[in-house]
Amino acid sequence: MNAFIRDSVSRIYDALSRNLPVFQVISGPRQVGKTTAAKQIMAKFPHESIYASADAPLPSDADWIENQWRLAEQKVSSTGNPVLLVLDEIQKVPNWSESIKYLWDQRSTDIRLLILGSSALLIHQGLTESLAGRFFLNRFTHWNCSECADAFGWSLNDWFYFGGYPGGNVFKEDDFQWKQYITNALIETVISKDVLQLNPITKPALLHNLFGLAATFPSQIFSYNKMLGQLQEAGNTTTVAHYLRILGQAYLISGLELFSMGQIRKRGSSPKLILWNNALINGLSLKSYQQALADPVWWGRIVENAVGAYLLNSLVDKPVSVTYWRKRSAEVDFVLQSGTDVVALEIKSGRQGKVSGLQAFKDEYKKSRAMIIGGNGISLEEFLTTPPETLVFG
Repeated sequence: MNAFIRDSVSRIYDALSRNLPVFQVISGPRQVGKTTAAKQIMAKFPHESIYASADAPLPSDADWIENQWRLAEQKVSSTGNPVLLVLDEIQKVPNWSESIKYLWDQRSTDIRLLILGSSALLIHQGLTESLAGRFFLNRFTHWNCSECADAFGWSLNDWFYFGGYPGGNVFKEDDFQWKQYITNALIETVISKDVLQLNPITKPALLHNLFGLAATFPSQIFSYNKMLGQLQEAGNTTTVAHYLRILGQAYLISGLELFSMGQIRKRGSSPKLILWNNALINGLSLKSYQQALADPVWWGRIVENAVGAYLLNSLVDKPVSVTYWRKRSAEVDFVLQSGTDVVALEIKSGRQGKVSGLQAFKDEYKKSRAMIIGGNGISLEEFLTTPPETLVFG
């Protein structure tokens, strides 16, 4: 079977086919197809390509980048044609951006450059600090339900449970093996390689336990003090908030802020924990697929987190904020804001005990709009297969 080709591949290939004054960057989580996409682009490229990865047992340095660049220059000189140079996991190279800047600014041959990276923080720092105006950023997010349906024939419930890691599809029929794959090949790898090795973490146990807490209580609102109580760890709320931001930069967990119109949101407000991929929840859960489906309260949390993850992944580069709202017993699952446009979203997933906050929200923010997803509102499938900005903002 031919590998599934994501929509971004054609756009990036078209850009690399032209001798533009900028190079292309692919950034995103591990195991979402960045390297596969790069190799698909290389296969389409009509001239020679060079692929090199810094994700090796021995650390790479600036000389590694320069060696790949000189090799590309030699191929251009010998063939007279442009060469596509692909550098993978570039954030593993210390001071990579300075090396790229020097080589790019000094280039005298037709090298088409594509760099890939998994750490949002390190990629963003390198691009903004040294490479302004020299690159075009392409975000590769977790796979949505449409992509999983097209590539693997997954149902919507499959996507709710298995999330959007394409590599897990081969283990889909064996729940134990799938959970092992998600835990060992994804969660532990990302935390150890993209978080602990690349960030100054003074309390690694606290960070691990924070991730476990979010996976145990997806789409729930926690005060930082309550988190510390649950984690039973020595620490302070500032450390927990910092670690939560780092986990978000690794595309693992985000703590959504409390919505507040026309004023700066309180940084210390209780965050709503959303995991960027439902596999991160169910890979650690003791419940099987069938057990999860049979538990309406748990499945309601799974569905609500999936909607939140879809919003975060879909809107990552768009001028739309994703928050939640709560006042006394009234709660709105998600609030989207773009400029003065505000839309409140309520997810109907069959979970009992939820008090609808839509009317209370509209009473307080009279110019806002409301949308119900599931139940008698727009179907979950329609919402999750349509760009959210199209549905909510027209």
